[in-house]
This record gives sequence, structure tokens and C-alpha cells, in this order.
Amino acid sequence: MSPSISQFAQSLTVETAFTVLAVAKSLKAQGKDVVELEIGDSPFESTASAKATGIEAITQNESHYCPSPGLPAFREAAAKFVREEFNIPAEAANIVVAPGAKIFEQYFCEAFLNPGDGVLVFSPYFPTYLPNIARRGARMVLAPLKQTNEFRPEVAQIKEFLENDPQPKAIFLNSPHNPTGGVTTEEDLKQIADLVRGKDIAIFSDEPYCHMIWEGAHHSIAAQPGMLEQSVAAYTFSKSYSMSGWRLGFAVASIEVADYISKMINTSLSCTPPLVQLAGKAALERDKTERDEVMQKFREKVVLLTEGLNKIEGFNTLDPLATFYVFPNVMEVCNKLGITSHGLALYLLEGADDHFGVACLGGECFGEAGAGFLRFSCAEPNDRLTQALEFITEAIKKEDRVQAYLESHPQFRLAKPYVLS
Repeated sequence: MSPSISQFAQSLTVETAFTVLAVAKSLKAQGKDVVELEIGDSPFESTASAKATGIEAITQNESHYCPSPGLPAFREAAAKFVREEFNIPAEAANIVVAPGAKIFEQYFCEAFLNPGDGVLVFSPYFPTYLPNIARRGARMVLAPLKQTNEFRPEVAQIKEFLENDPQPKAIFLNSPHNPTGGVTTEEDLKQIADLVRGKDIAIFSDEPYCHMIWEGAHHSIAAQPGMLEQSVAAYTFSKSYSMSGWRLGFAVASIEVADYISKMINTSLSCTPPLVQLAGKAALERDKTERDEVMQKFREKVVLLTEGLNKIEGFNTLDPLATFYVFPNVMEVCNKLGITSHGLALYLLEGADDHFGVACLGGECFGEAGAGFLRFSCAEPNDRLTQALEFITEAIKKEDRVQAYLESHPQFRLAKPYVLS
């Protein structure tokens, strides 16, 4: 008899994008042509200085242990970066380095949460928030983001959480927002900061898409007066510098919290590979122009996909504000076809055609508030995006194929119509 698995392990939920990615890859291996718009990865090469420095670091034997919080030179460069770009009053001691930004969700929860604590999360939400909160025995308290409010968090929702939750302790902010592309404005952040400043409330500010702002500029709550003491702001090189496979990110926090997170890194990861940190430092210092040029290419893709989706009957998408995701409301289409939004996503991949498919995600993969929406990534060449748009337009007209798909996948039948907003 094998040992029993813990309740936590059995409860784990995963990032559905990788599940759909596996299905798409399997279909492609069988010969199906699939336009992959499910995964949030960059289609571009890592920036030039990052690649060159990474290769040089290998030849220079930069392949041994380094301090757990990060190389001093990287921490200095990251602090300078957030000071100059986002007005966050950080020094090297405020920086900790890890493989990507996602791991800081876990470290934040370990630093601040005790069993029973309430954590306000705006929904739709990035799916790994839930298991990291659950890992500490804390409670996720959901507040919906609305398309009618450009998917921005409402200060009234935070006030209600603080006043009514029996044990409020933390707030997760994600801006620019995955999956919706919504942006929390500087005025929003000021009001949130004024509401929580000085209270026993910690904020996880998830900012991977900080350079994918198509209108205005990115702002961090850590830049608000006094809020660095209450915040952990997480950044990654995966999006801005197309370095997803390098696994590099960093967080900005108070010196005290940074020290605690450093201990967590020490006792789990030991350290982030120094050669990766050196590549990231070079990207921060020398690849700004290349980065910004690539961001404009992403913007072109988002505009192309948004305009194309809005031409499809029953699709309603906001003008793009940020990220390389497009998040159309497809409730009208789903109601007509009697299929859930994630069912519609998988139908486009598996059922609409025997030889061609489009991979995307149903909004419910990001929480109940996402039901009735689809999330498309723009990580394919522009001609493939156009091909996907043409395919979707015809696929939703094939009601016989939809019904055949539902016969073999009854779990995707829509139990009751979505309420059109």
C-alpha cells in the first residue's frame, strides 16, 4: 500500500493554458494544423544583449551557487530599473530574485498569511493564485471585474472586504490584468493606497505585463507613498524581454520582507542561476530600445485580433488597453449554440474541423466571473491571426458540428443561458 496523498495535493488546480497546450501539441503531432492562441508566451527571440551575455556567462563559468537573494549587481540593476521606470523608491536591498514571477505568489503567501486569513482576489484571476493561498490554509475572497468598468477593480469592493471579512489580511492586484487586459489606473491605485495604508493588510502586486500598456503608462502601487512597506511587487523577463524559458523574475519589497523571502529562496531553490541573472541584467541595461520595438509588434497583433473579433457576430471586445491577450464577451454566441465558453474554445480546437483548429481558453478557466468570455493570446504571426479569425467566423456557423461535439462532450452543454450584460 502506498502512502496517502495530502488533502492539499489532491486539491491542487493548475493553469489550464498548459492543459490546452498539451492537447494542441498532441493534435499537431497527429497532423492537424493548429493556430496556438492559448498560451501566454512570446513568439519573439530573447533580446540580443540577454542572449550574448548568457553565452558569455557560460564560457566564463558563471555556473555555480550565488547568494540566495540574487547577485548584488543584478539587484542594483533591478532597483535602478524600477526607480527610473515606475518611481518605486527601491534600493538593491529591496530586490529578491527567483525563477519567474509566479513563485513570488507562494513566497508572498508564506510571508503574510496564516490559516483562516481572508485574501481579496479580483475575478477573473490568474489560476495559480488559488493553490498558493490554499497552501497556507487561507481563504480566497472573490470580487468580480466587470467589462462595463473596463475590468478595473473598484475601491468599494476593497472597502467592503476590509469592513465585512472576519479576518482580512491581503489583496492580490494584477495590472495590466491577465486575462482581461484591464488596467488599474494611477488614480485607482492612489485610492486603494489611501484605504489600506497603515492597516495590517499586505498587497501582492502582480506586474508581468508592465511594458504592454497601449494607452498611457504603467503604474505600481509600490510607488504610492508608504506602500513599499505593505507591498510585494513581482516582475518577470518572460514578456518584456521574451525570456520565458530562462525563468527569471524579481520582486520588490521592504527590506524586512525581502530578507524573509530570501530565507524562503534559500530553503527551497537555493538561488537563481547566476548566468541567467547576468543575462537579465544586460537586458535591463542595454535592451530597452529592442524591448520597446517588440512591444509595438505585440500592440499591432492585439489591434488586429481585437478588430477582427469585433467583426464576428456575437463577439464583443473592448478596445485594447494592455497585455497581449484579447478577452471577448461571447455570451450571445454561447447562448445560441447551447455551449459553455470553454466548451466553445475546445470546439474551435477539436470539433469545428478535422484538419484545422484554433486553440484558445474559456474565460471560466480564470474563475466563475470569466464565464461567457474567451481568452486569446496573440503569440502567432499576423497572417496566422488572420487565418484564425476567418476560421472562427465560419466555425460558429456550423451548428451541426457544435451539436455533434456536445454529444461527445456533454460536460460543455450550457445548463442555463448566460445573463447578457
